Amino acid sequence: MANDQPRTWTTLTTEVLGTYPIFELSRSRQRSPLSGREHQFLRLDCPDWVNVIALTDDDRMVLVEQYRHGTDEMTLEIPGGAVDPGERPETAAARELEEETGYRASELIEIGVVDPNPAFLSNRCWTYLALGCRGDGTMNLDPSEEIEVSLAPIKDFAHLIDEGAITHSLVIAAHDHLQRGIRRGAVWAAKIR
Repeated sequence: MANDQPRTWTTLTTEVLGTYPIFELSRSRQRSPLSGREHQFLRLDCPDWVNVIALTDDDRMVLVEQYRHGTDEMTLEIPGGAVDPGERPETAAARELEEETGYRASELIEIGVVDPNPAFLSNRCWTYLALGCRGDGTMNLDPSEEIEVSLAPIKDFAHLIDEGAITHSLVIAAHDHLQRGIRRGAVWAAKIR
């Protein structure tokens, strides 16, 4: 590695500016290892997240439609949500799937993980493929959640993105994990028709 390559910066100070139900905002002063200059940065510490591509035995995916306050729009998404403190991502995936949709999976497979926005977010997002999903669970929505559940053929996933029906970046990342796994012949890919 040449001396002028990017390296980890040194944290000089960190100050919590606010703690809120879904994130903590902090400001840090960091020193560049290349220039020695100091700069301030903001960081949001958010819970890790999970996305679930949930498939029924007849290869229909379970979708959720809900109002999102950030964009002030209705969105079509796959089930997902925050990982609770001390919870394993796969446990959160199974929990979120049932809570949001009433569906439960016979098999849950991790197919990818991304950093949603490493410029200022500290969290990660895991994507799970849930196979053999059946609507025999119990929906348990948060008081502020109003979700409509629907089914669509898995073969329509890309089309829903292309036509703008699905715009959530983490759902699009989940689609990419699915497609890349299918292209490379992942063991689980044979279970999708």
